[in-house]
Formats: sequence, structure tokens, C-alpha cells
Amino acid sequence: MTILTSNSTSAFFDRARSDMTALRKQTEKLQSQIGSGARLGRSSDDPVAASRLRTLARADALAKIDSTNANRATSDLNIADSTMSDFTTAIARAKELATQAATGTLSADQRASIGKELEAIHGTLVGLANTRDSNGNALFGGENATMAYTLDASGNAVYAGTPSSGDLPLGDGQTVTRSMTGPEFLNFKVDGQDTDLMAVVKSLSDTLQAGGTDAAGAANKALDALSAGLDTVSTGQTVVGSRLAWIELTTDRRSNLAELRAGEETDIGGADPATSIARLQEMMVVLQASQASFTKLSQLSLFNQLN
Repeated sequence: MTILTSNSTSAFFDRARSDMTALRKQTEKLQSQIGSGARLGRSSDDPVAASRLRTLARADALAKIDSTNANRATSDLNIADSTMSDFTTAIARAKELATQAATGTLSADQRASIGKELEAIHGTLVGLANTRDSNGNALFGGENATMAYTLDASGNAVYAGTPSSGDLPLGDGQTVTRSMTGPEFLNFKVDGQDTDLMAVVKSLSDTLQAGGTDAAGAANKALDALSAGLDTVSTGQTVVGSRLAWIELTTDRRSNLAELRAGEETDIGGADPATSIARLQEMMVVLQASQASFTKLSQLSLFNQLN
């Protein structure tokens, strides 16, 4: 005859409670996975996988910063490209006026009128040179310049920015210069002499308005400088275009890497919904069976065991 002691009865209940608690925790974990789509609820679930997920998360955060920089650089370079197109239009008009002024049949008044229009073009060029970037600073003034060009007492444009434009990181050690300084595309050499495009326009305007026998000659001489100025601005646009292409290339690479990281994050930390649901159903069946079995066994008395 077998006698059930109080200790064995207590052990039975403790074991039953422990088993059912473990089953409930598993079902709760599966329910959490289904709701969040994440396999890991805490680092202790899988320390190695959790460490890798943290590394991927840091890479994602840095990629967002790089993406912000790329967007800023793209915006500034697009503004620069558009502004340089406006420069080209203004210089082409100045060249057309210089060609007219170089004609020997024009009167002094006609040349003075052309000089007035060139004065307005000079003002336009100064305004374009002081175009603002996406952060409100002078686009062609280098780093954090409030003004790229100022006017001296004689009305001449004087560069007031820094020697170079700032670089923005694009990730993986790659950078891009977000703009160009004014002198980089407005200064050039003519016959070995340093020349400033805005100074050429200003000087020709002053000469034509002052009149004199050398006005036509000054206009003819200015044509070479204006042609060189057009070429320099065109070269500047080419540089800007190449930087935009570089940003596009690095952006595509960053997007590809982001997709790879997302895939790895899903593989490491993601929970497959179908598998989790099937496993949850399995656990629920086991839990219900355990509860039903416990209920029946707990109802057995000592006399049931003795019979």
C-alpha cells in the first residue's frame, strides 16, 4: 500500500505551478513577438544577437546624419547651379552690350546708356554673388559667411568670405564640398593678369558713362575678359554638377547598405509571424492540457489512491 505524504503533495503542486508558469511565460513571450515583430525582448534572450543589433542601430543612426548632410549639400549645390545659370545670362548680356559699345558708329550718349545698363548688371551680379544657402548663409562666401561680397566706397565688389567652402561628410570617410567660393568661379586670368569678372563689368560701365575717345577700345578689350568669365562660370557649373553626381552615387550606396542592414536586423531580431502564431497555438494547447490535467489530479483524494 502506498501512502502519499504531505511533502509529496506539496511537491506535486509546486511542480505543477512551476510548469504552468513556464508555459504562460512562453505564451506571453510569443504574444509579445507577434505584437512587436521582434524576436528579442531583452538582451539576455540572445546576448550575441543583441550586440549585433546595437551595432546595426548605431550604423542606422550615423546613416541618418550622413543622409541629412547629403540633403543639405544637394540643396546648396542645386542653388549654386541655378545661380550660376543666372550669372551666365547676365554675363552674356554684358558681352552683348560690350560688342555694341565697341562699334565705332555709336555716339557718346549711346555708350553712356549702355554703361547705365552695365551698372545695373553689375548690381545683379553682386546680388547673385550674395545668394543665400539652405542655412541662410552666403552660398558663395565659404564657411559661415554672412556676406560673400561687400561694396567699397567706389562701389567695387570686394570678397568678404573665407578662402574655402565647408565639406560635409557622406559616410565611410567620403565628403563633398557643398558650394564654391565667389573667387573660384568669378576670378580668372586674361593674358596672364588676374581678373575679377565683376570688376570688368564695373570698370566698363564707368568708362562708358564717363565717355572719351578710349570708350570703344575699352569695350573691345572687355570682350576677351567677358568671354573668359563665361568660360570660368561654365567650368564652375561643371564642378557643381560633378559634386551632385558624387552625392547621388554615395546616396545610392547608402541606400543599398541600409537595405542590407534592415535585412540583417530582420534575420537576427525579427520574429516570423507564421512561426510565432503556430508556436503560440501549440503552447496554448499544451497549457490548456496541463491545466486540465492538474485539475483532475488535484481532485484525487487519499482514498482514491488507496482504492
